[in-house]
Amino acid sequence: VGMTKFEKPGKVDWDYPQMAKQAGERALEDACISYDEVDQIAVGYCYGDSTCGQRAVYELGMTGKPIYNVNNNCATGSTALFMAKQFIEGGLC
Repeated sequence: VGMTKFEKPGKVDWDYPQMAKQAGERALEDACISYDEVDQIAVGYCYGDSTCGQRAVYELGMTGKPIYNVNNNCATGSTALFMAKQFIEGGLC
């Protein structure tokens, strides 16, 4: 699965939108799909505003799709992943 190395915010000269772009491009490539085939997006965030998901996904050129921002402290990543799994299993994607 496309992943990007975790970096503490402000420690390097790139921020979450660039990290999300890299991870998103890799994930789409791994899945052999284009952004047009994505129906919904679950985005996990711990630092930042409540609309971090929208800002991050815009870097991929994704607009006009529902974006769910997930913030669940230490379980944010697994919660966002589980939510995306539920979207697929429920036929919502």
